Amino acid sequence: MKKFSVLLFLVLANLFWAGNYVFGKYLIAEMSPLQITFSRWLIAVILLIPIAHWVERPNWKNVWSEWKTLLILAVLGVISYNFLLYEALQYTTSLNAALVNSINPAVIVLFSVLFLKEKISFKNGIGLMVSLLGVLLVLTKGKLHMIIHTNYNQGDLLMLIAILVWTIYSIIGRKTKSIPPIAATSITVIFALLIMLPMVIVSAPDFNYHLSKQAIASIVYMGIFPSVGSFIFWNISLRQIDASKAGVYLNLITVFTAIFSLLLGNTISFIQVVGGLLVFTGVYLTSDKGKRGKVKQLSPLETQV
Repeated sequence: MKKFSVLLFLVLANLFWAGNYVFGKYLIAEMSPLQITFSRWLIAVILLIPIAHWVERPNWKNVWSEWKTLLILAVLGVISYNFLLYEALQYTTSLNAALVNSINPAVIVLFSVLFLKEKISFKNGIGLMVSLLGVLLVLTKGKLHMIIHTNYNQGDLLMLIAILVWTIYSIIGRKTKSIPPIAATSITVIFALLIMLPMVIVSAPDFNYHLSKQAIASIVYMGIFPSVGSFIFWNISLRQIDASKAGVYLNLITVFTAIFSLLLGNTISFIQVVGGLLVFTGVYLTSDKGKRGKVKQLSPLETQV
């Protein structure tokens, strides 16, 4: 595959993921986080299963043999993370959510060092601190001296919890290395849908059956492009490029979210720009392998769903 095609797929994958924040912000006005999560992944699984079967040709018996791990991943990655993300978007902007989420790769590295005993270089450590500073600037709107006394935006705090959930998901997800990623995701989504189904049925009387055209377009977009398209493009790219290099492109999620926000008439503050640049710098330093320590890079299952 030509280098241009790989780069194009990486850009498209992150462009679609950015749309999840933007469309999610508008969709939350008409649907609950639970309804968004269920609807999005119901659309996705219809596409994921045949794609997995056609592209990966997995031994489904072997995939199902890891059902315990996949069930945990369903609760953490598909249900909890997405629910917290959409809940956060009720209180914060899509850009702020994307900025806070940008620290995710650095947090995964930190937890990998603490719990998986992976090594980290001095440069990687500096990257973690720089990323943290960037997020704190966004959370406190640049007033770092108010860290203890500030009443933080509820949405930003929910995004921090979402990051912790995703980090745990990512660490556990490393146990599924032997399973084809699209097939594993398909089974994980099936488990998640089965768990959410009773809750969706109970909340059925409160469901908005008269969604606007914009809401319908948003949920279809989220079910196809971030859930399926991004994942496929990302996996194709990882077959041609090192995960460490591909990981840098995850920063484009926030860049594209910022562009979408501007196009939709929203403003971006100077402190958001500074905080975002610090997060990007920190993530880059953290993702760098360095000469001393080696930090395990993100696998396909550890990218945003």
